[in-house]
Amino acid sequence: MTDDESKTGDPGEDLDAAAQQPDGDAGAPADEDGEDDEDLAVDWGAALEESGDVEDGDSLAAEWGAMAQGEDAEAVDRPTVERILNQEEIDGLLGFSLDDDSTSEGGIRAIINSTLVSYERLPMLEIVFDRLVRLMTASLRAFTSDNVEVSLDNLTSVRFGDYLNSIPLPAILAAFKAEEWDNFGLFTVDSNLIYSIVDVLLGGRRGTSVMRVEGRPYTTIETGLVERMIEVVLADAQAAFEPLSPVTFTLDRLETNPRFAAIARPANAAILVKLRIDMEDRGGRIEMLIPYATLEPIRELLLQMFMGEKFGRDAIWESHLATELWSTRLEIDAVLDEKQMPLCEAMNLQVGQTLMLGRSTGDPIELRCNGVALLRGTMGRVGENVSVSVVQKVRTPAGKYADVFPPEDTIEEHVSP
Repeated sequence: MTDDESKTGDPGEDLDAAAQQPDGDAGAPADEDGEDDEDLAVDWGAALEESGDVEDGDSLAAEWGAMAQGEDAEAVDRPTVERILNQEEIDGLLGFSLDDDSTSEGGIRAIINSTLVSYERLPMLEIVFDRLVRLMTASLRAFTSDNVEVSLDNLTSVRFGDYLNSIPLPAILAAFKAEEWDNFGLFTVDSNLIYSIVDVLLGGRRGTSVMRVEGRPYTTIETGLVERMIEVVLADAQAAFEPLSPVTFTLDRLETNPRFAAIARPANAAILVKLRIDMEDRGGRIEMLIPYATLEPIRELLLQMFMGEKFGRDAIWESHLATELWSTRLEIDAVLDEKQMPLCEAMNLQVGQTLMLGRSTGDPIELRCNGVALLRGTMGRVGENVSVSVVQKVRTPAGKYADVFPPEDTIEEHVSP
C-alpha cells in the first residue's frame, strides 16, 4: 500500500470514529445508523481524495472527534445538582409571611382564601370607615383631653376562626349587636391601648413608658375604663353608618378569652378593620370585625360607588315620555254585570241561551281598563250606538296630573255595539 493510499483511507476511519463516539462505546456493535454514518464517511473521504484536500480532511475529522469526546466527557463528569428550597422560598410557596401587616397573599394560602369576598367589592365600606376615623379622632380627644390621632392601618377580608386564633393575648374583646341588622360584631383592644387609656384617664405623666403587668387579669377599674372607650367608639361607628343606613350599636359583653367571643362560625367570612390610636408617646391598636352576614341587610347600599348613587334626570326625555303616555290609546271595558256559576253550568252553555243579569236600565255600570275599575256611568243610546255617560270616578290619579280629571267632570263615551 502506498503512502497516498494509506492517507486516502485514514479520513474514512477517523470520520467513522467521530460519528460513532457520541452514540456510546467505540467497541459496541454497529447498528443501522452506524452503517449509514460509515457509508457517509467513506463518501466524504472519496470526495476529499478527488478534490486533493486529504490532509485538511484528516485534520477536520480529528477535530470533530476531539470535540465529540470532550462533550461526552463533560456530560459524564458533570455532577447532578438538586435544587433545595430555603425557608423563605417555602414560606412564599405556601403563602405565609412573618410580616403581620402584609396584605398580599400567594401560593396555597391564596387558593384557600379565593372564596372570600373581597372588601373591594363593597366600595362604600371605605367611605364609612374613613368617616369613622374622623369621628373617632374628635371624640377620643374630648374623651381623653389629650392629643389623639386615629389612623386606618388596614382593611381586609378574613375568616372568623383564623382571626380568633391570631389575636395576641392579653386583650379585651367587646361583642356588640347591630339592632336593625339583628346580628353581631366584635371589637378587639390590645394590651398597649388598654394600659395607655388607663394611664391617660388616671392622670399618668407624659413622657414615661407605660408599665405592663403580665400574668394577671384586668382589674375592674381597667375593664370599666375600656368599656367607656368602647361605648364612645360604638357611638362614632353608629354615626358613620347613619348616612348610609340608620343602625343602633349596643355593647353586649366584654370577654378576655377569644373562645367566649364567638359571634359567628369559624369558616364565615368577615371584614377586619385595624385602627391605630396614638396619644403622643402612647397608644395601641383597636380592631373592628364585622361578619358579612351582619352587613347582608345593607349589601345593596354598600355596592354603590358613592353615597346616594342614582341615575341622572333628563328633563327633555321626561317631557317626551309624558306626552307619549297621554296620547296612548287604551281599551276600556264596560262591565254590565258579573255572575258566578258552577263550572259545569258554564261548560253546558249553548248558543242562543239567555243569561239573566241583575241590572236594570238605570243602574250604573263600571268602566275598567286591564281589570282595574276607573269610572262608573249609566248606559244609554245615541242613534244606533250604545253609549255610556260617566258620572263618577272610582280612582283619582295621584301626583302632578291629578287635576286633569276632576271628580265633577262628566265624560260621554260612545261604544259601538
